[in-house]
Amino acid sequence: MAMSNLDLNLLRVFDAILRERNVLRASEAINLSPSAVSHALSRLRAFLDDDLFVRTAAGMEPTTRALEMAPLVRDALVVIERAIGPKQFEPASTQRQFCIAATDYVTAVILPEFLHGTSLAAPNASVTLLPASRIDLTTQIDVGRVEIALGSFSNMPSRIREKVLFEERDMMVIASDHPLAGRKIRLRDFASLPLLVVSTGGAEDGFLSERGLTRRTEMFDRTALVAAFESVGKRPEFRVVQPHFLAIPSLLAGTRMAAVVPASLARFFVKSGTVYAAELPWEPTTRALQMIWHERHTEDQGHAWLRTVLADAALTASSAK
Repeated sequence: MAMSNLDLNLLRVFDAILRERNVLRASEAINLSPSAVSHALSRLRAFLDDDLFVRTAAGMEPTTRALEMAPLVRDALVVIERAIGPKQFEPASTQRQFCIAATDYVTAVILPEFLHGTSLAAPNASVTLLPASRIDLTTQIDVGRVEIALGSFSNMPSRIREKVLFEERDMMVIASDHPLAGRKIRLRDFASLPLLVVSTGGAEDGFLSERGLTRRTEMFDRTALVAAFESVGKRPEFRVVQPHFLAIPSLLAGTRMAAVVPASLARFFVKSGTVYAAELPWEPTTRALQMIWHERHTEDQGHAWLRTVLADAALTASSAK
């Protein structure tokens, strides 16, 4: 296998298919015909003696060899782009497309202010939002499809960088016409209510690990909640478990259920007039809301600008009352 015989454009095709998992979308992303992409993939398969991608009902699934290659190929393409690309990033004239992964909660709380800022400073830039709950989030960061992911993370691989946007605490919300609405809610009263909770990843302990990255799938402190209930001789009744934060007000309507949600989201709901929010009848812990990205983007001027605008938007969201 001689590198001198490798057409570097084949790596560009490989990178596009890995990000899009679809030949047609990959061809559109790099302005080639689908037949040209298929032909390039065939050449690369022959060169590497590996299928690289297997066609499935869910799309083009990468082989083990492809996943091993992915971050190295992306790093190499980034280095080439920096070597021949423009030296300065100008928000006012850029037509760059940014891709951010976030839950519906973070999208509702932070992204409006972020989009307002970008529309003024970079009117020709575009933003693609992907769900942060996707199982292959680590792969999407590795291959460059996701530039920044927003959420609560731990045990991050060394290649992942992070910045804490703000510290979040829990609050409780009930329907605005709930019998307890407008009152100071005691722990014993709260512990008698059935609960609606959000789980975005299906992990029973509230965390999901994938390829070295652990993300929180429940944006509430289950351990503290269970301990508080047990202190008054109760066990929590998780009546509804579902993956959508923004469905909470409509699901609480007309019920006795309560939900425990991040404080910034509780304030967002209160503005709609559909819920009553109150402090929890125990001392809540706090957790960090973070943005994470691959280390290869750290010195990218456009990416640095993106991180600054997101951090400013998060600061505004966290201080809103």
